[in-house]
Amino acid sequence: MVKAEEEASPQAGEESRDFLVDAATVGVICVGAALFEAALIPGMIIGVAAMLVPRALPRLGDAVEPAFRGAVRGAYKVGQKARYIVSEAEEQIRDVIAEETAVSKPEVPRAA
Repeated sequence: MVKAEEEASPQAGEESRDFLVDAATVGVICVGAALFEAALIPGMIIGVAAMLVPRALPRLGDAVEPAFRGAVRGAYKVGQKARYIVSEAEEQIRDVIAEETAVSKPEVPRAA
């Protein structure tokens, strides 16, 4: 029973070998088609990507997650810093406006 389960599940070495064989086959076909018609290249690239994505996506997700987390953290920090800078600039502008308003306010003569 255990032997049947081991035979049914593909081993990592076989899976990577199958991937390399598929990639080599597609590469040879792409080169051959590109020699005959260069306009087919974008379609071939889309086809190769569609074939490789399901196999590479789990590994790609594990590799991209730390970079994604770092990018989100960095964007958050930049946003916080931008808010601080804008609030400081707004405060300075309000101070300058208040000073100019106080200086340029015409004095109303008092009736004696």
